[in-house]
This record gives sequence, structure tokens and C-alpha cells, in this order.
Amino acid sequence: MLAAAATAPVALYVAAPRGRARSVAVCVLQNWAYLCAYEMPYDDPAALRARAHVDYPVKIDRIIGLGKIPAQRLQSRFAAGHPVNRFERLLVWCHWCWFVVPHGAVAYTLVRRPEKFGSAAARMYSVFDLGAAIYWLVPTAPPWWAAAHGRIEKLPDNVTVGEFGHIDDPATGQPPIRRIMLEYGESFWGNRWQDIYDVLGGNPLAAMPSLHFATSVMAARLLTEVDPVAGAAGWAYAGTLGLALVYLGEHYVVDLIGGAALAQAVHESSGRLGPLARVLTRALDSVRVRAGSE
Repeated sequence: MLAAAATAPVALYVAAPRGRARSVAVCVLQNWAYLCAYEMPYDDPAALRARAHVDYPVKIDRIIGLGKIPAQRLQSRFAAGHPVNRFERLLVWCHWCWFVVPHGAVAYTLVRRPEKFGSAAARMYSVFDLGAAIYWLVPTAPPWWAAAHGRIEKLPDNVTVGEFGHIDDPATGQPPIRRIMLEYGESFWGNRWQDIYDVLGGNPLAAMPSLHFATSVMAARLLTEVDPVAGAAGWAYAGTLGLALVYLGEHYVVDLIGGAALAQAVHESSGRLGPLARVLTRALDSVRVRAGSE
């Protein structure tokens, strides 16, 4: 399945006529391949849990937070318990908006600066694909998962927390880090929430690096190359999302650092890999000619 998904964008590039429709379709197929790679390790949850890393980000974030994980500090200082407050709802919506921001930045480049589209798409989706490869090799639990399984602080014996952070009986207590997005999602979306989460949740043990933050940083960089106003909006969003990811218990600070480093590494290597990319493009174009697609 993964091989078929990975070759689909290449096949479409060869078979379809040039134009913006082909560019968009190739990006859609690329993202489908990424989703397959991202979700596939969790096809066997027990096997993935057995090799997942849980403790090292806890230790690093305790150092960053001067003895206490930053997510705990933020929630203990600002969270008011149930119901989710307005500030937290704003952060949750900032998190949910991420599903369109990276692709929106690539689409904005295609519309405003089409000559930069190839480089923009290659950098953005390289971040996605490299992140998925790391998730396969070094699966790492997010803070809400570690808290729900007693790896940050020991939970009371009567607290039962589900695989995705759901507290079966909220009256019995709370884990040291709440999963606020889950609490708000259940109340806002009602019966539709579980179906939405099943589609978008995918793999709970894929936290390091944070691709939410990495792709948002890359989106801000791409938008800056198009025009400064869009770039400023992109950087403002990336900063707000970084706060949201930590506050909501979705990522450690060290996950964000890893995501920023990944985005920077892809950006800096793009110039050196440009000649190779052009060679591959010419090879595919020659196949298009032989196939009669031109």
C-alpha cells in the first residue's frame, strides 16, 4: 500500500498534462502518501507501544521548565478546569486550523508566485515525509499520553484514561496534563467528534519532531518569500500554534525544537539538492515525452 501511495504522485506527473490542476493533484496524492506512512505504524498498537519512547522528552522538558514540564506549568496557571475557557478554545481552534495552513501556504505560492511553486512544494512536503520516516524509526509519545499512562506523575488507582486521553470517569480525578483538545472536541462536535477524530487522529505515538510546528514554520518561510504581509501572518500563526501545542498538552517544548530544526535543515539543504531535483525532473519529463503526455 505504501509503495503504491508513494508512486502515485510520480505516475500522475507523467500521465497528466501540465497545468495548475496537475500541480494540485500531485500535492494531494503526496499528502495521501504521507498519511499512509503516518498512520501505518499504529496498525498494530501493541507493537508500537512496546517500542515507543516515553521518558526522554519528559526529562528534557523538566530541564527546560526548571523542574516542571512547561505544559503542566501553563495548565496549572491558566486552566480553569471544566468547561474549557475562551482562551483554551482559541488555542484549540488554532490547532485545528493547522490542517489547512501548510497546504494553504503552498497553494498561495502557486497563485501568487508560480515560478516558486516547485521549490515551495518540495520543501514543505519533504518536511512531512522526513517527519513520517522519523515516526517510523523513533516513535515518541506526546505529553498527554505519558500523563495518561502514569509516566509523568503516578495516577490515582481509581483514574482510568483511554488510549487517546479520554477520562472514563472525570469525577475520579485528572491526569497531571489534561488533553484539552479532546475535552472541547467532544463538547463542540458532539456525536460527530469520534468520526472526525478517527479520520484525523491516526497515530498517537508520533510526537517527535512536531510536524505541526515544523510545517507551520516552513509555511511562514514560504509566505515570507511571496510577500512580507503574508509572511508576518505566517510567523504570527506559527508562534501562536507553538504556544497552543504546549498548553494543550499535545507536544513537549523539545518536540517543537525538533520540528523547528527539521524545517531549518530542509530549507538549508534545498539549495544543495536543487541540481539533483532538476535532474530527476528532466528524467520524468523525458518519460512524459515517450509516453505521449506532452
